[in-house]
Amino acid sequence: MVKLRLKRCGRKQAIYRIVAIDVRSRREGRDLRKVGFYDPIKNQIYLNVPAILYFLEKGAQPTGTVHDISKRAGVFTELRPNQQIKFN
Repeated sequence: MVKLRLKRCGRKQAIYRIVAIDVRSRREGRDLRKVGFYDPIKNQIYLNVPAILYFLEKGAQPTGTVHDISKRAGVFTELRPNQQIKFN
């Protein structure tokens, strides 16, 4: 199973990459694809929306934080209406 989750970068000033990664991998493990980044200090968000939609349509589950970030950016409005996203 694939999840969309945050992967920490930066030692003292945290910046997070949003990645598609296998559930069994550790947080800093090898990811399938980088689909965006989130900088909580500057409150900057970059999302590769087509890549996120691709993984969501294939059954990837976003974590709570990634779900909130995507919702703020309006990613879920671009999904097909009959497709609902559940997250854990």
